[in-house]
Amino acid sequence: MSLQKHILNDVDILSISSKIGDIQELFNQLTFTHLPVENNGVYIGCISENDIRCFENDKSLDEYRYALEGFYVREGNYWLDSLEAFAQNNSNILPVLDENNNYLGYVELNEIISLFKETPFLHEPGNILVVEKAFKDFTFGEVSQIVESNNAHLLGAFVSKMNEDMAEITLKITPSGMNEILQAFRRYGYIIISEHQEDTFNKNLKDRSKYLDKYLNI
Repeated sequence: MSLQKHILNDVDILSISSKIGDIQELFNQLTFTHLPVENNGVYIGCISENDIRCFENDKSLDEYRYALEGFYVREGNYWLDSLEAFAQNNSNILPVLDENNNYLGYVELNEIISLFKETPFLHEPGNILVVEKAFKDFTFGEVSQIVESNNAHLLGAFVSKMNEDMAEITLKITPSGMNEILQAFRRYGYIIISEHQEDTFNKNLKDRSKYLDKYLNI
């Protein structure tokens, strides 16, 4: 799904000649972290609220041009691309440009997150499984094969954390044969990070631990 249906135009783009005091007042009325700026009709970047609060209110934005941040997305970008841009720029607003770099409007973080909530990864019932393996040793093909060979379907998967050479992978799986899936991942060298009631391996470990404690306390 592209961003075209989600472009907003209810806030005018700022001019580089705008007074700092006027922009500060505008931020007081809005909840945005940034606002887009143009020069002679051409988008040249965004100014952040954090920066604008530090500037002298009687000067123009042009005197602080160095503070502009030049991030944006294209109207043809997939909505998932915008999530990455939001995260990289710590912004809740993204300017949208066409192929000729004309400013079309902006998209909001909350709107894009609402699209993510409608995906099967979040919307469909299923089990969340978090596993870990050396980054160089795992493939999503292998992950899919493990899940699907145990009569389940993979609703979504992503690398949720990187720690040195280890990758943490978060999966959402249709609710079927969870114990068999867990044991299969272990056979392929994955560490199970999440806890699951269906996990007989952990249950057996706990039972043995209780038995050992009881034996040692005799």
